[in-house]
Amino acid sequence: MFEDLLEFLHHLDISLLYFFNIQMRNPFFDFLMPIITFAGTQIFWIIISIILFAFLGDKGKRAAFTCLLALFLGYFLSESLKAIFQVPRPFEVIEWVRPSTIVGGYSLPSGHSIAAFSGFLILGVKYGKLPIFLLLAVLVGISRIYMGLHYPSDVIMGALLGILCALVSFRIEEKFFKFLKDKYQRG
Repeated sequence: MFEDLLEFLHHLDISLLYFFNIQMRNPFFDFLMPIITFAGTQIFWIIISIILFAFLGDKGKRAAFTCLLALFLGYFLSESLKAIFQVPRPFEVIEWVRPSTIVGGYSLPSGHSIAAFSGFLILGVKYGKLPIFLLLAVLVGISRIYMGLHYPSDVIMGALLGILCALVSFRIEEKFFKFLKDKYQRG
């Protein structure tokens, strides 16, 4: 029974990869997906955090702190899990996968998805419009599959870990800023 479930999930993973990487392939998406995928990079989130910190007051400073903390947690979590699981990227092991670019490293989990889901979740909670921000995160995940760099399961795992990193970062932010407030009130 468990083996049947695993076989079904593997087949679903490959079928979704085929759909996004082969069936959806067109020149417009070939142009658009590398742009969308940029929203899952560390540099994107560092730039967003600088903007939040510099121009959006105390709320922006807290959002920047939370985003950078989640980015830091997500990066180390992603790299640790990639070293443990050592799953090759789809284009390395499946003949029909068409990569948009060649990158190194392992596939599971998607670090871009971790960064996108943690960052966009934080922005959605801090500034409202959560469904729109989550849609942006989903688009980053789809771009990784489209580009042949990740399996759908890598993206799902990245999304879950990104949400976890955001929730942990919210908790740390709350305690950190409460500590600062208490410290300055005591003198």
